[in-house]
Amino acid sequence: MKGLLAAVGVLVLASGCATQKPYDYTAYKQSRPKSVLILPPLNSSPDVKATYSMLAQMSTPLAESGYYVFPVAVVDETFRQNGLTAPGDMQAVPPAKLHEIFGADAALYVDVKRYGVTYTVLSSDVTVVAEAKLVDLKTGQLLWDGRASASSAEQQNNSGGLVGMLVSAVINQIANSLTEKGHVYAGIASQRLLSAQPNGVLYGPRSPRYGQDGVPQ
Repeated sequence: MKGLLAAVGVLVLASGCATQKPYDYTAYKQSRPKSVLILPPLNSSPDVKATYSMLAQMSTPLAESGYYVFPVAVVDETFRQNGLTAPGDMQAVPPAKLHEIFGADAALYVDVKRYGVTYTVLSSDVTVVAEAKLVDLKTGQLLWDGRASASSAEQQNNSGGLVGMLVSAVINQIANSLTEKGHVYAGIASQRLLSAQPNGVLYGPRSPRYGQDGVPQ
């Protein structure tokens, strides 16, 4: 019995220590970027719509966090006019060259890990998962990186027994395919990923809350 209690105590202690560590913002605070260049995201999912669905929705949370964001359509067209049409090629351009061309302080590199509908026997979920990193274009130094996800499973209630779950899965599959809900959850994931928050991006100089996170004024 004493051994069991000791084991439980160890588990409780371990779970209490498993809190998320504060992000190290030393490089971020030294860089203090004012403007951000969002590069077209890489697409690691099988859905071809992932790149531009995410790209269309990432400017707003960054702008609301206090940064000047270069118009993503202009950035994309600039790359295309110079012969770069794939996100991988765009993201492979050296940071110093991006700074020379656009004059931005930092660039946001995004990789969409999951996008779209996942169908199983008992559920049909729309899930979007994305990873991002913010890089200083003058030095090439990593300033911040993060990951966020959004899923329709967060709001689903699997009540009604096995038959109800099967029917719900089929209905959700049809609805998700017809309404392109991936775009909706890409927007939610973008907000979670790029809004200023603990361990997220810091408030930029255009935000009234700039400096509240310790960034020098």
